[in-house]
Amino acid sequence: MKQISLIFPILFTLAFSKINAQAVSVGVTAGFNFQNINGKSADGNDLKNQLVPRYALGLTVPISLTPEYVIQPGVLFTTKGAKSQDGATNTNSTYIEVPVNFIYKPQLMGGSVLLGFGPYVGIGLGGNEKTDKSGVSLERSIKYKSSINAIDLLNTSEVYYKPIDAGVNLLAGYEFSNGFSFQVNAQLGLTNINPDINGSTTDKTALKNTGFGISLGYRIRK
Repeated sequence: MKQISLIFPILFTLAFSKINAQAVSVGVTAGFNFQNINGKSADGNDLKNQLVPRYALGLTVPISLTPEYVIQPGVLFTTKGAKSQDGATNTNSTYIEVPVNFIYKPQLMGGSVLLGFGPYVGIGLGGNEKTDKSGVSLERSIKYKSSINAIDLLNTSEVYYKPIDAGVNLLAGYEFSNGFSFQVNAQLGLTNINPDINGSTTDKTALKNTGFGISLGYRIRK
């Protein structure tokens, strides 16, 4: 793990050392995703949640390192979540997300193929969790805390998640010569977004955001 943690600082150093000599673009992107929350329940059993449709909107800043290699940071407003296995509970969370993707884009048929990967960090903003079961409806707002007390689990107006989500992106697509692009993407959360329960040694809950989808983009300035 220590060796892996050194990769991204090295890539950043190599990338930004060439910015002055290369073109920097600005782009807009909009995507439609299917999201889920995978992991384990409090007793350690695997979760079997259902996928839910969500979206992402934002800006990207493609920075050409060479004609075929690009580093692309961005800022996105994203929605995530899941539906419980029985369909009774629907979780809808919102984040400001900062991805930094490393993209290989060889030319093909007047445009460029897009193949990329990179890390992302998300900061929780809000959201809600709606439950409708046996004719009884309950809506709780999402609050972001790193740790909670056991009594907070009984709160009927709020549900809690850790404020930071992080993981990796994978993408593949095509950019046309006019600046428009499309891509398919997948996202794998690597951090447990379930808050720690103070004083608990038996809770095995582990929650991770995952998703896949499609997006459209346009480079405003080349």
